[in-house]
Amino acid sequence: MSSLWNICLSKLENEVPSTDFNTWIRPLQAVETEAELYLLAPNRFVLDWIKKHHVAQINEAVTEFSNGKLTLVLDVGSKRHSLTPVVPSNPVDAQSFAQNFQNTLNTKFTFENFIEGKSNQFARATALQVVENIGETHNPLLIYGGSGLGKTHMMHAIGNAVSIQNPDARIVYLHTERFVQEMVKAIQQNALLAFKEFYRTIDVLLIDDIQFLAGKDRSQEEFFHTFNNLIESKHQIVLTCDKYPKEISGMEERLKSRFSCGLSVSIDPPDMVTREAILMKKAALAQVYLPVDVAFFIAKRMPFNVRDLEGALRRLIATAEFKGETISLDFAKDTLQDLAVLQDKIVSIENIQQTVAVFFNLEINELLDESRLQTIVRPRQIAMNLARKLTPHSFPEIGAAFGGRNHTTVINACKKIEELRKIDLKLSEDYIDLVRILSS
Repeated sequence: MSSLWNICLSKLENEVPSTDFNTWIRPLQAVETEAELYLLAPNRFVLDWIKKHHVAQINEAVTEFSNGKLTLVLDVGSKRHSLTPVVPSNPVDAQSFAQNFQNTLNTKFTFENFIEGKSNQFARATALQVVENIGETHNPLLIYGGSGLGKTHMMHAIGNAVSIQNPDARIVYLHTERFVQEMVKAIQQNALLAFKEFYRTIDVLLIDDIQFLAGKDRSQEEFFHTFNNLIESKHQIVLTCDKYPKEISGMEERLKSRFSCGLSVSIDPPDMVTREAILMKKAALAQVYLPVDVAFFIAKRMPFNVRDLEGALRRLIATAEFKGETISLDFAKDTLQDLAVLQDKIVSIENIQQTVAVFFNLEINELLDESRLQTIVRPRQIAMNLARKLTPHSFPEIGAAFGGRNHTTVINACKKIEELRKIDLKLSEDYIDLVRILSS
């Protein structure tokens, strides 16, 4: 780092707002020659921002501390160990990155075989809007929710739909850990510029499980600049995350802010009807006849996510084939007995009551008594809703477990929470967190 630039940074840090300074000025790399001070931006987007907003202040500092002897030169690039001012990009190397990501989409994941229900209806509609208006509507799109709810399926569905309508589009799907690995590899091979060039020319970038960037400062830095470049160029970004992005610890605030500039949509655990539909669809794809009462039994016992449902169905089919038996309700109960018992142990009304009480800093008896305080009524309604969603108990059984209330009270509580989740972001986030806690 140029000693002159260090002095300039000290001056600029006191003149430029801290957010702008850390986002745009600090990442600049400096190379000092006899006549010039080169400031190298990580990409064209940052360079243009510097020229538009901060070049006058930077030039003033350089002129002052060099006594007018150095000329300021702004460019895109990076330092070599030999302090060559600019490293040109290498199209061949960038092409080699592109070859690593051929055929990354899973063509089996489409909108046609994505089972729609209340839990994912809005997210699916939003994803279709993105396909119809790439880079223009909901950019970035961030899909969040617990594990096994269909986020990855929906992401691939977006990529496949775009590929059909525009076969020449450059579409890349990858897991966040792959992004980090590729970046580290590029640094080791002195190919970081090729890495940047490749990622910043993608038409649709699909990155799964963005929460894995947490705590990885260098990766967040590079992703931040890649993100800015793609958004500025109106290229589409779709991300998934296991929680609402602002809840991620270890993630830089500037990244969280960028994620929020688009649209964040949640996918919730599927309701009973959707779970049954998923099972019937999966069985049909496997060319296996699944009786409706068996689908109902599995859906009732496996309330958390699609992967649980698929796992139970695969086990049922495999056992039937091995034993040469026909799938029936009795056969399903016998085959899936241990899974059902395990599920009952994991989720019970008592467990839900304890979890909700701790979450809202209440005593369990407060959820059961007659208090009408809003700080107690709302958690009680949430607990009732969760009991209906995550256990096989009926409305009357749930009401009895909540201080002997009647089934109408439970029905109204469930409806109220579903309505509030659509308009109250905080309540919706709390609800998703509780589901995640109960299913972990």
